[in-house]
Amino acid sequence: MHNSVTVRNHFIYIVCILFTVTGVRAQKTVNTSSQLQKIASIQDLPRYIDDTKLLQVSSYDTTGGNNDGFSGKYSFIRKNPDSSLVIFEAKGKGIINRIWTPTPTEDTLDFYFGKSQEPNLSIKFSDLFSGKVFPFEAQLSGNELGGYYCYVPIPFKDGCKIVFRGKKLEFYQIQHLVLPKKTKVENFDLNSRDAMQNALKDLREKWDEVGRDFGKKVHTDQLLQPGKSLTIAELKQGGRITGIHIENAESFEGLHKQIDLKITWDNEQYPAVYIPIADFFGYAFGKTSMQSLLLGVKENRAYSYLPMPFDASAKIELIYRKGDFGESQKNIPITADVFYTTAKRNPREEGKLYTFWNMNSNPILGEPHVFLKGKGKGHYVATLLQAQGRNPGMTLFFEGDDVTTIDGEMRVHGTGSEDYFNGGWYALLNRWDKKISLPLHGSLAYSLPYARTGGYRLFIGDKMPFNQSIEHTIEHGPEDNCMPVDYISVAFYYADKPINTEQAVPTNKLTKVYVPQTFMLYPQLMKYSFMGKVETDNGLFMSNHHGQVRIDLSELPQGRYKLYADIDKFPAGAEVSLWQRQKRVVENVSFYAQKDEKEDKKYFCEINIDDFNQTLTIRFKEENMKRNTIKINRLIFEKSNE
Repeated sequence: MHNSVTVRNHFIYIVCILFTVTGVRAQKTVNTSSQLQKIASIQDLPRYIDDTKLLQVSSYDTTGGNNDGFSGKYSFIRKNPDSSLVIFEAKGKGIINRIWTPTPTEDTLDFYFGKSQEPNLSIKFSDLFSGKVFPFEAQLSGNELGGYYCYVPIPFKDGCKIVFRGKKLEFYQIQHLVLPKKTKVENFDLNSRDAMQNALKDLREKWDEVGRDFGKKVHTDQLLQPGKSLTIAELKQGGRITGIHIENAESFEGLHKQIDLKITWDNEQYPAVYIPIADFFGYAFGKTSMQSLLLGVKENRAYSYLPMPFDASAKIELIYRKGDFGESQKNIPITADVFYTTAKRNPREEGKLYTFWNMNSNPILGEPHVFLKGKGKGHYVATLLQAQGRNPGMTLFFEGDDVTTIDGEMRVHGTGSEDYFNGGWYALLNRWDKKISLPLHGSLAYSLPYARTGGYRLFIGDKMPFNQSIEHTIEHGPEDNCMPVDYISVAFYYADKPINTEQAVPTNKLTKVYVPQTFMLYPQLMKYSFMGKVETDNGLFMSNHHGQVRIDLSELPQGRYKLYADIDKFPAGAEVSLWQRQKRVVENVSFYAQKDEKEDKKYFCEINIDDFNQTLTIRFKEENMKRNTIKINRLIFEKSNE
């Protein structure tokens, strides 16, 4: 009896292996629950999506301008006789897998599936993101950084139309997958509540478990020396990397980014990953930042949970480049754990992980920044971007749209750079104004004084498949790629082999963080303290009782600066003095004029910013009910050469 059971079990095992190897699988019906299960199954991220297109409808200005939603001119496909707006329409079988807007309204969205004359789903636009209406709940729906996002899958089996019942729609993006005709699909149906609840519960549990159970482990505890490399894992049989932990993550901070991460699969000619370790783990301009579901730094530990299957061998190295900038370099203690299993890659169904690192310093005007461009089959799963303006001032370069051409067809066109990262409204308080990390997207940094920002986005339920080629780019500037910038991006994708082997090798020159010499503070994001009675409104300050306004300068690098300001003068303009702590640096600054006028770049004085002087205080000089107001449009700090 024992032998017959053993033979039968071996037979079943062999049949299962054969079915897996040949790619033969029982066809599973596509519905909301099954798609939620896919999003929950991070281990399936390397799996190809065969015969499937990803498309996007958005409010982008089709003339190439920057009217991507402000007027509403491009925010619909067509207008119905009753003035309602058709904002999405697709034929055949598909899945809506992402809806984004920074301007939700209380108006109704009606979803029509197939040839239905009545809405199959009606919901307030804002309730897609509120977390109050099932199944559009937290984890996959919400708002932060000025953007409202929904990743709850909405499948349809015979076309779908969405009608907006309001008078005006502004910015929006709706992504969907076009599925093969043979796919079994069920329309989104709220009557399947129990199944969807279970799938959402399973998703939350699996996401909570990410990073907990990895299988086997290679442990390293050594010193990394300047000019040397350190192998933290070398595997000589097929399997998959399931996790990487590296400590002390703060050791990789700094302006020079001299430590590189190099990963090679199967002795391939080109490394799958060869980039500064700080850029791989989502640092921003030399500082730790990102804490996403699958990648980032938390509690001084750099982590990656991106599944990395390989065929025969894997090698993970850290390379410490020698400096050429006159500073001494220290040995760095490295504690690393690389987790893996021996479950081999199925080449027919899975790709290997590759990255494309693009350090684009002051790119040619008129040409977009390239996230990834190449030929082959695979799918795109993540973008990390650090965006530095070369001109001081407002971060207008982040007006640029993302554009994705797949297999020779333009399939995705965005509406702005922070929109691409599910955000909205940069430089506005509590919108896109600082670093924030969410599971699938976030802001890496935001600084108006430095004219820099950055973002990341993971494509899990919305990964972008390509069969022949992909060109994924983003503009720098509102139109025509007109802004001088430094862009550093990392693209993550799965494929059989690297689709672009022209990546630059990291060097000290390429990896040094650019630090401006001119910094600007704008009223909407200044940090103030007040003494006495002071009223304020976005750079307008009023006081009748010797009030004081202290401005925090701690974000600026230490040094000696020439201080200028763009100000307004008017009949109610007050007279003030400027102080650093108890030291007066300017005696008289007048904002008075007989009629309204602007004075740009008015010189005030030179000041020092150091450990003990990190503020500037404005003191109102006299009690005068008629001349009690000042207006500062921005402060300008230029590094002094003296």
